[in-house]
Amino acid sequence: MRIKGSSQSNQKRRKLFKLTKGYWGQRKNVYRRAREAYLAALSRAYTDRKRKKRDFRRLWITRISAAVRAEGMSYSVFMNGLKKSGITMNRKMLSELAIHDAAAFRELVEKVKAMK
Repeated sequence: MRIKGSSQSNQKRRKLFKLTKGYWGQRKNVYRRAREAYLAALSRAYTDRKRKKRDFRRLWITRISAAVRAEGMSYSVFMNGLKKSGITMNRKMLSELAIHDAAAFRELVEKVKAMK
């Protein structure tokens, strides 16, 4: 008797269609198109996880730069001053300080100015 692989094939197909549910056009219900779309989506997800880190760092730097410029200093001078004064604070926290606690951020800027 010949063994057919239909139940496994159907399972595989169903699993893929479940993953591609909501995709546009044939990408959700034609096996080949769905598989192509799914693999492309995985690739983009991987890339964008890396990009997310870049984008957030860029945003934090922009926010810090804007806050420091309001105090009459450039971003690079401020970061260099922080490093020289031994203040180790990451850009995310500096950005949060600049937004939510302007007084504390101003104190940091004053410390950096005093280091000059």
